[in-house]
Amino acid sequence: MQITDVRIRKVSTEGRMKAVVSITIDDVFVVHDIKIIEGTDHLFIAMPSKRIGDKNEYRDIAHPLTSETRNMIKDIILEAYEKELEAENAETEI
Repeated sequence: MQITDVRIRKVSTEGRMKAVVSITIDDVFVVHDIKIIEGTDHLFIAMPSKRIGDKNEYRDIAHPLTSETRNMIKDIILEAYEKELEAENAETEI
């Protein structure tokens, strides 16, 4: 399995959520609404989820089955996010 495309939409609010991401897998399958969230000491990703009933509880609607796959997806997404931040910083310096 390969992540063949990563699309990042930065969030303009001051909250912990920094961006919403869509990934394409093997040029044939897309997963939307993966969130990049700022934790206490690092960024992490949250897979797309939906609210369950009236509770304040959420369940993932798409997620990797192994920790290796989750880490691969996380690393690719966060690397793309960092590159986008660097490109933005380079543009503002010009």
